[in-house]
Amino acid sequence: MIGRFKENTIYLEDCYKAIKDIPNNSIDLILTDPPYDIKHTTGGGMLKEKRLINMFSDLRENELNIGINDEILNEWCRVMKKINIYIWCNKTLIPKLINYFVNEKGCMFDIIIWNKTNAIPLCGSKYLTDCEYCLYFHETMKLNTTYETAKTVYYQPINVDDKKLFNHPTCKPTNILRNLIFNSSNEGDVVLDTFMGSGSTAVACKELGRKYLGFEIDNEFYQIAINRLNGITKDERKLFKDNNSLFGDDDEES
Repeated sequence: MIGRFKENTIYLEDCYKAIKDIPNNSIDLILTDPPYDIKHTTGGGMLKEKRLINMFSDLRENELNIGINDEILNEWCRVMKKINIYIWCNKTLIPKLINYFVNEKGCMFDIIIWNKTNAIPLCGSKYLTDCEYCLYFHETMKLNTTYETAKTVYYQPINVDDKKLFNHPTCKPTNILRNLIFNSSNEGDVVLDTFMGSGSTAVACKELGRKYLGFEIDNEFYQIAINRLNGITKDERKLFKDNNSLFGDDDEES
């Protein structure tokens, strides 16, 4: 138990409230994908293409475009044994996170990049939205990296199949999540995801023998995550002991 929470469980709760019930210094690693700070604009042709308009509508409908409240930053640090956290973000959040974790907390950091090889084409005066960022902040943590898992740039397509299968607009590729969890935790460690979404972090933890704890406020995503986890058995975990299957690109994400 971690406070009132059972390990290897996702809770249908507001993480801003639930995290207050996690004891101090009880989490080994946080890997999370909070809502991005995305402003709706039609200037410069930014969202004129139909696919982009639909994407933004999906994010806005599920309140995935509103950013994060600063209070969660303090709570993340409180519950970790040592600062050891991966945060997916867009470029708008990078200055805030760097200032908090590096300037205020004195952390070291790395930037992991998912370079989407099939990014949506655009017309107009802006760069492609072909990258997502995952910032890693830590206090002199020794990583478990191999040559394959130590990469900081992942060149792979948008995982359209996962998004359709799990009905979530911002699913992250599980092969990337597995690498990050493998690099920064050990078997039996507790990994927290405060914005669990469709359960990708929990799936990766289950495959790697880590304990997970997660919160998701949306009932539909919560049910998807639970059903997804129930589809992974202990026997299937053996498939991920082989380095080739553990660290290679997933067919489902092509």
